[in-house]
Amino acid sequence: MLDGKKILITGVVNRHSIAFATAARAQELGAEVLLTSFGRVRRMTERAAARLPEVAGVLELDVNSDEDLAALPALVRERWDRVDGVLHAVAHAPADALGGDFLATPRASAAEAFETSAYSLKAVAASLRPLMGEGGSVVGLDFDATVAWPSYDWMGVAKAALESVSRYLARDLGPAGIRVNLVSAGPVKTTAAGGVPGFDELAGTWGRGAPLGWDEKDPGPVADATCFLFSDLSRGISGEIVHVDGGFHALGAVSP
Repeated sequence: MLDGKKILITGVVNRHSIAFATAARAQELGAEVLLTSFGRVRRMTERAAARLPEVAGVLELDVNSDEDLAALPALVRERWDRVDGVLHAVAHAPADALGGDFLATPRASAAEAFETSAYSLKAVAASLRPLMGEGGSVVGLDFDATVAWPSYDWMGVAKAALESVSRYLARDLGPAGIRVNLVSAGPVKTTAAGGVPGFDELAGTWGRGAPLGWDEKDPGPVADATCFLFSDLSRGISGEIVHVDGGFHALGAVSP
Protein backbone atom coordinates (compact mmCIF):
# COMPACT_ATOMS: atom_id res chain seq x y z
CA MET A 1 0.00 0.00 0.00
CA LEU A 2 2.94 2.35 0.59
CA ASP A 3 5.36 1.10 -2.06
CA GLY A 4 7.82 3.84 -2.96
CA LYS A 5 6.55 6.30 -0.32
CA LYS A 6 9.09 8.28 1.70
CA ILE A 7 7.77 9.00 5.18
CA LEU A 8 9.28 11.10 7.95
CA ILE A 9 8.17 10.16 11.46
CA THR A 10 8.62 12.27 14.58
CA GLY A 11 8.09 11.22 18.16
CA VAL A 12 9.74 7.79 18.36
CA VAL A 13 11.17 7.46 21.85
CA ASN A 14 11.16 3.68 22.18
CA ARG A 15 9.56 0.64 20.59
CA HIS A 16 6.40 1.02 22.69
CA SER A 17 5.34 4.30 21.07
CA ILE A 18 2.57 4.73 18.50
CA ALA A 19 5.15 6.41 16.26
CA PHE A 20 7.38 3.32 16.38
CA ALA A 21 4.45 1.04 15.52
CA THR A 22 3.60 3.35 12.61
CA ALA A 23 7.19 3.34 11.34
CA ALA A 24 7.32 -0.45 11.47
CA ARG A 25 3.96 -0.85 9.73
CA ALA A 26 4.88 1.68 7.05
CA GLN A 27 8.05 -0.28 6.27
CA GLU A 28 6.08 -3.52 6.09
CA LEU A 29 3.78 -1.83 3.58
CA GLY A 30 6.71 -0.78 1.37
CA ALA A 31 7.68 2.71 2.57
CA GLU A 32 11.10 4.14 3.26
CA VAL A 33 11.22 5.73 6.71
CA LEU A 34 13.29 8.38 8.45
CA LEU A 35 12.89 9.29 12.12
CA THR A 36 13.59 12.53 13.96
CA SER A 37 14.81 13.15 17.49
CA PHE A 38 17.03 15.52 19.44
CA GLY A 39 19.12 15.98 22.54
CA ARG A 40 19.43 13.23 25.12
CA VAL A 41 16.43 11.37 23.72
CA ARG A 42 18.21 10.82 20.40
CA ARG A 43 20.16 7.81 21.67
CA MET A 44 16.91 6.15 22.70
CA THR A 45 15.43 6.89 19.28
CA GLU A 46 18.48 5.43 17.55
CA ARG A 47 18.15 2.24 19.61
CA ALA A 48 14.50 2.02 18.62
CA ALA A 49 15.38 2.69 14.97
CA ALA A 50 17.69 -0.32 15.03
CA ARG A 51 14.74 -2.54 16.04
CA LEU A 52 12.57 -1.64 13.07
CA PRO A 53 12.19 -4.21 10.26
CA GLU A 54 14.75 -2.08 8.40
CA VAL A 55 17.10 0.18 10.35
CA ALA A 56 16.01 3.79 9.86
CA GLY A 57 18.13 6.93 9.91
CA VAL A 58 17.54 9.53 12.60
CA LEU A 59 17.62 13.26 11.82
CA GLU A 60 18.05 16.06 14.36
CA LEU A 61 14.83 17.96 15.02
CA ASP A 62 13.58 19.85 18.03
CA VAL A 63 10.17 21.07 16.86
CA ASN A 64 10.52 24.17 19.06
CA SER A 65 13.83 25.17 17.47
CA ASP A 66 13.63 27.54 14.50
CA GLU A 67 17.21 26.58 13.61
CA ASP A 68 16.38 22.86 13.48
CA LEU A 69 13.24 23.48 11.44
CA ALA A 70 15.19 25.59 8.95
CA ALA A 71 17.89 22.92 8.64
CA LEU A 72 15.50 19.97 8.28
CA PRO A 73 14.90 20.16 4.49
CA ALA A 74 18.63 20.04 3.79
CA LEU A 75 19.06 17.05 6.11
CA VAL A 76 16.27 15.23 4.30
CA ARG A 77 17.69 16.09 0.88
CA GLU A 78 20.93 14.31 1.82
CA ARG A 79 18.90 11.09 1.65
CA TRP A 80 15.72 11.75 -0.34
CA ASP A 81 14.54 14.04 -3.14
CA ARG A 82 11.07 14.44 -1.63
CA VAL A 83 8.82 13.62 1.31
CA ASP A 84 5.50 11.87 0.68
CA GLY A 85 4.28 11.78 4.26
CA VAL A 86 5.05 13.08 7.72
CA LEU A 87 3.75 11.90 11.09
CA HIS A 88 3.48 14.52 13.81
CA ALA A 89 3.64 12.50 17.04
CA VAL A 90 4.97 15.18 19.37
CA ALA A 91 3.20 16.43 22.48
CA HIS A 92 4.33 17.78 25.83
CA ALA A 93 2.91 19.70 28.76
CA PRO A 94 4.79 20.63 31.96
CA ALA A 95 3.77 18.74 35.08
CA ASP A 96 1.95 21.78 36.48
CA ALA A 97 -0.27 21.86 33.38
CA LEU A 98 -1.64 18.38 34.14
CA GLY A 99 -3.11 16.61 37.12
CA GLY A 100 -6.43 18.30 37.87
CA ASP A 101 -5.50 21.75 39.14
CA PHE A 102 -6.45 23.48 35.88
CA LEU A 103 -6.99 26.89 37.46
CA ALA A 104 -3.51 26.99 39.00
CA THR A 105 -1.52 26.39 35.79
CA PRO A 106 0.75 29.37 35.04
CA ARG A 107 0.64 31.14 31.70
CA ALA A 108 4.13 29.94 30.69
CA SER A 109 3.23 26.26 31.16
CA ALA A 110 0.03 26.59 29.13
CA ALA A 111 2.01 28.35 26.39
CA GLU A 112 4.62 25.58 26.39
CA ALA A 113 1.93 22.93 25.99
CA PHE A 114 0.43 24.84 23.05
CA GLU A 115 3.76 25.50 21.32
CA THR A 116 5.03 21.93 21.54
CA SER A 117 1.76 20.07 20.99
CA ALA A 118 -0.15 22.26 18.50
CA TYR A 119 1.89 25.02 16.87
CA SER A 120 4.58 22.47 16.02
CA LEU A 121 2.24 20.76 13.55
CA LYS A 122 2.27 23.94 11.48
CA ALA A 123 6.00 24.38 12.03
CA VAL A 124 6.89 20.90 10.76
CA ALA A 125 4.49 21.09 7.82
CA ALA A 126 5.87 24.48 6.77
CA SER A 127 9.45 23.25 7.09
CA LEU A 128 8.81 20.25 4.83
CA ARG A 129 6.51 22.06 2.40
CA PRO A 130 9.30 22.54 -0.21
CA LEU A 131 9.77 18.75 -0.31
CA MET A 132 6.10 17.82 -0.48
CA GLY A 133 3.87 18.02 -3.50
CA GLU A 134 0.81 16.45 -5.08
CA GLY A 135 -0.21 13.42 -3.05
CA GLY A 136 1.64 14.45 0.10
CA SER A 137 0.10 13.59 3.44
CA VAL A 138 0.53 15.16 6.87
CA VAL A 139 -0.88 13.12 9.76
CA GLY A 140 -0.97 14.13 13.42
CA LEU A 141 -1.78 12.07 16.53
CA ASP A 142 -4.67 13.42 18.54
CA PHE A 143 -6.74 12.62 21.64
CA ASP A 144 -10.41 13.60 21.48
CA ALA A 145 -10.59 17.28 22.44
CA THR A 146 -14.36 17.71 22.19
CA VAL A 147 -14.77 17.02 25.92
CA ALA A 148 -12.86 17.68 29.14
CA TRP A 149 -10.98 14.67 30.54
CA PRO A 150 -9.93 14.10 34.16
CA SER A 151 -6.39 15.38 34.80
CA TYR A 152 -5.67 16.09 31.10
CA ASP A 153 -6.13 19.83 31.63
CA TRP A 154 -3.97 22.05 29.40
CA MET A 155 -2.90 19.15 27.22
CA GLY A 156 -6.57 18.81 26.35
CA VAL A 157 -6.63 22.50 25.46
CA ALA A 158 -3.51 21.99 23.32
CA LYS A 159 -5.15 19.05 21.53
CA ALA A 160 -8.16 21.24 20.76
CA ALA A 161 -5.74 23.74 19.24
CA LEU A 162 -4.05 20.92 17.30
CA GLU A 163 -7.40 20.02 15.77
CA SER A 164 -7.94 23.60 14.68
CA VAL A 165 -4.40 23.91 13.31
CA SER A 166 -4.95 20.79 11.21
CA ARG A 167 -8.05 22.28 9.62
CA TYR A 168 -6.27 25.51 8.67
CA LEU A 169 -3.36 23.52 7.26
CA ALA A 170 -5.80 21.42 5.23
CA ARG A 171 -7.19 24.67 3.84
CA ASP A 172 -3.82 26.18 2.95
CA LEU A 173 -1.98 23.05 1.71
CA GLY A 174 -4.90 21.51 -0.17
CA PRO A 175 -4.35 23.57 -3.35
CA ALA A 176 -0.88 21.99 -3.59
CA GLY A 177 -2.42 18.52 -3.35
CA ILE A 178 -1.25 17.96 0.25
CA ARG A 179 -3.67 16.33 2.67
CA VAL A 180 -3.72 17.05 6.43
CA ASN A 181 -5.55 14.75 8.83
CA LEU A 182 -5.49 13.65 12.47
CA VAL A 183 -5.90 10.25 14.07
CA SER A 184 -7.70 10.51 17.40
CA ALA A 185 -6.43 7.46 19.26
CA GLY A 186 -7.79 5.75 22.31
CA PRO A 187 -5.41 5.61 25.28
CA VAL A 188 -2.26 3.63 24.48
CA LYS A 189 0.27 2.79 27.16
CA THR A 190 3.37 4.72 26.04
CA THR A 191 6.14 6.69 27.73
CA ALA A 192 4.17 9.89 27.15
CA ALA A 193 1.00 8.37 28.61
CA GLY A 194 2.92 7.49 31.75
CA GLY A 195 3.26 11.21 32.45
CA VAL A 196 -0.51 11.78 32.50
CA PRO A 197 -1.99 11.38 36.00
CA GLY A 198 -4.91 8.96 36.08
CA PHE A 199 -4.00 7.29 32.77
CA ASP A 200 -4.54 3.73 34.04
CA GLU A 201 -8.01 4.56 35.32
CA LEU A 202 -8.94 6.21 32.03
CA ALA A 203 -7.60 3.26 30.01
CA GLY A 204 -9.60 0.86 32.18
CA THR A 205 -12.78 2.80 31.53
CA TRP A 206 -12.02 2.72 27.81
CA GLY A 207 -11.58 -1.03 27.78
CA ARG A 208 -14.94 -1.52 29.48
CA GLY A 209 -16.82 1.07 27.46
CA ALA A 210 -15.57 0.90 23.86
CA PRO A 211 -18.12 -1.07 21.77
CA LEU A 212 -15.33 -2.85 19.91
CA GLY A 213 -13.22 -3.23 23.04
CA TRP A 214 -9.83 -1.58 23.47
CA ASP A 215 -6.34 -2.88 24.28
CA GLU A 216 -4.21 -0.03 25.63
CA LYS A 217 -1.08 -2.14 25.03
CA ASP A 218 -1.68 -2.46 21.27
CA PRO A 219 -0.84 0.57 19.08
CA GLY A 220 -1.37 -1.50 15.93
CA PRO A 221 -4.86 -0.24 15.02
CA VAL A 222 -3.66 3.37 15.26
CA ALA A 223 -0.60 2.60 13.14
CA ASP A 224 -2.75 0.92 10.47
CA ALA A 225 -5.12 3.88 10.23
CA THR A 226 -2.20 6.29 10.00
CA CYS A 227 -0.68 4.28 7.17
CA PHE A 228 -4.02 4.35 5.35
CA LEU A 229 -3.93 8.16 5.56
CA PHE A 230 -0.41 8.11 4.11
CA SER A 231 -1.59 5.96 1.21
CA ASP A 232 -3.17 7.01 -2.06
CA LEU A 233 -6.35 5.25 -0.91
CA SER A 234 -7.03 8.35 1.21
CA ARG A 235 -6.45 10.78 -1.65
CA GLY A 236 -9.86 12.43 -1.20
CA ILE A 237 -9.61 12.91 2.57
CA SER A 238 -8.32 16.07 4.23
CA GLY A 239 -9.22 18.13 7.27
CA GLU A 240 -10.54 14.97 8.91
CA ILE A 241 -10.19 13.50 12.41
CA VAL A 242 -10.30 9.71 12.22
CA HIS A 243 -11.21 8.14 15.56
CA VAL A 244 -9.37 4.90 16.25
CA ASP A 245 -10.69 4.21 19.72
CA GLY A 246 -12.91 1.16 19.55
CA GLY A 247 -15.95 3.40 19.09
CA PHE A 248 -15.68 4.99 22.53
CA HIS A 249 -16.12 8.52 21.17
CA ALA A 250 -19.61 7.68 19.90
CA LEU A 251 -21.03 6.99 23.37
CA GLY A 252 -22.70 9.51 25.64
CA ALA A 253 -21.99 7.46 28.76
CA VAL A 254 -20.30 4.23 29.81
CA SER A 255 -22.28 1.59 31.65
CA PRO A 256 -20.86 0.71 35.09
